[in-house]
Amino acid sequence: MSDLLSRRKWMTAGLSAAGLAVAARLADRYGLIPPDWGGVWGPGETLTYACQRALVGQHAMAREFNRSQISKVAPVSGKPPKTDPYQHLLAGKFADWRLPIDGLVTRPAAFSLAELKRLPATTQITEQTCEEGWSFVAEWTGVRLSHVLSLVGVQPHSRYVAAFSYDDGFDSVDMQDALHAQTLIAYAMNGRELSPDYGAPVRLKVPRQLGYKSLKFLSRITVTDTMKNIGKGLGSWQPEGGYSWYAGI
Repeated sequence: MSDLLSRRKWMTAGLSAAGLAVAARLADRYGLIPPDWGGVWGPGETLTYACQRALVGQHAMAREFNRSQISKVAPVSGKPPKTDPYQHLLAGKFADWRLPIDGLVTRPAAFSLAELKRLPATTQITEQTCEEGWSFVAEWTGVRLSHVLSLVGVQPHSRYVAAFSYDDGFDSVDMQDALHAQTLIAYAMNGRELSPDYGAPVRLKVPRQLGYKSLKFLSRITVTDTMKNIGKGLGSWQPEGGYSWYAGI
């Protein structure tokens, strides 16, 4: 009996490995290998990303709430940067702040806060869901990332939009989430300009993913076809701490 059970275990493992290999090949064919695909958890990361992309439509929307459902308390995750560049901009009320957008674009540009506010604004009431178990609902106002990307002219072979922060963090999203109607460069929360605690002067708002993808304190955006040469090549600083690059919900 023990020999039979051992053979069954090996057969199950073999079938599972074969299934993962087939899934990985299919994911690769359709460009659905995430930047953090390597290592022990790589097949699982690939399956999660590829399956959600296959099952959830490109235009599927995160839930939006009524104004009466806005949370009375909005927890703060991460304090504002203490670095000199950020503190200098904060002291000047971000008058000198610019958001450069470069990489695989035909018209690189740098936008001031005032220029972003002059672009078509959109408002959404969505949930900020933290990987640590807490969440809150807030009203976010900003300009769609897709609109800003259209102004700079994203090149056809682009695959990712990487964002960098004044606290030395970075993250990225694929083009599907970058161009999604709910993905914002947000500059206001609950009708007021973002405070430093919530990411001033602007932050990403990616409501279809966990909160850590909504990077705060933006300093630069780069459009690229690979994340291999940024950081440790994992697409984000989060995988270095044990979280996944793709955080779809």
